[in-house]
Amino acid sequence: MSNFQAAALARALRFAFGLPGPVRRLIAGPPIRLDGQDLHPEAQLLLRLQQLSGTGWRTRTASESRLDLEWSSKLVAGPKITGVGARELTIGEFAGRLYTPDGLAAGSPLLIFYHGGGWVTGSLESHDNLCRFLAAQAGVRVLAADYRLAPEAPFPAAADDAAEVLRYAVAKAGDLGVDAKRIALGGDSAGGNLAAVTAHGAEVDIAFLLLLYPGVDASVRRRSREIFGDGFFLTDEKMDWFLDQYAPGGEDRHDPRLSIMLAEDLSKMPPTYIATAGYDPLRDEGEAFAERLAAEGVPVVLRRHEGLFHGFANVLGVGGVFREAVSEAVGALRTGFALANAAQDVTGTA
Repeated sequence: MSNFQAAALARALRFAFGLPGPVRRLIAGPPIRLDGQDLHPEAQLLLRLQQLSGTGWRTRTASESRLDLEWSSKLVAGPKITGVGARELTIGEFAGRLYTPDGLAAGSPLLIFYHGGGWVTGSLESHDNLCRFLAAQAGVRVLAADYRLAPEAPFPAAADDAAEVLRYAVAKAGDLGVDAKRIALGGDSAGGNLAAVTAHGAEVDIAFLLLLYPGVDASVRRRSREIFGDGFFLTDEKMDWFLDQYAPGGEDRHDPRLSIMLAEDLSKMPPTYIATAGYDPLRDEGEAFAERLAAEGVPVVLRRHEGLFHGFANVLGVGGVFREAVSEAVGALRTGFALANAAQDVTGTA
């Protein structure tokens, strides 16, 4: 797909979402209800338009799958968010990018955000607008990293790189303009996995953990994978393919650096916000993880967006419900940093 074709499809998407409600419903088809919840009309319309345009993800080679995600991200991310500067970095052997809202003073909190994509796809570009949105709306610096991808760099390469990003941020805090004592970790899907794994193994205190539909347990198949394994963007076939690329043979899938749900002790994890999507094969494992954290005394907020599907955080350019869901996560992040600030003040005066 050329840049011209992508731009034309993006315009067509925005046009379709601007049509009157009855027309949008006609295109989307009859309402869908599964597992006691309704698929949101905007989510259903987007899935239908993706189907009609032939831009859906197919199980192909890693390189072709990466291109698929890059193009699909361009279609739904919307115009580049302004008011946020981006600085290119080198972190070890891979690239990074620091996002800074215009006028933000030095010494700000930092969110390290790991992109999703099944440990195989995704990049700084595919999640660029999402990182800009998080930085602008939360009023913090955001550090993203192009960690190594499978199958060229299988497990535990991505987990090792994710930990290296945290070490880099702490060591370079002054140069980055951030407060090393106010660092949060976040990510979507496989990036949420990396954020949780990194927080669990961190040698420094993490202020907050922001997880968007994370993959946290590759060892079992839960009920949501059976119900929503086909037709809602992330499929059962894709999940198997991603895991086969990242952890071939299955011998590593009980390792807590992949299945963080299986870690013996999660009691020292930071305060956490977990957003799941109702129509997501990963829904039940994300929610089971929230229950496990709560049972071990970790402050955790779980939010299920019933009518949405996996990947909603990248859909900032069409409809409104997707952006609203990400805005809620931003509110949680701001609250997390505020509580971390208050805790520091109490410690400092004690």
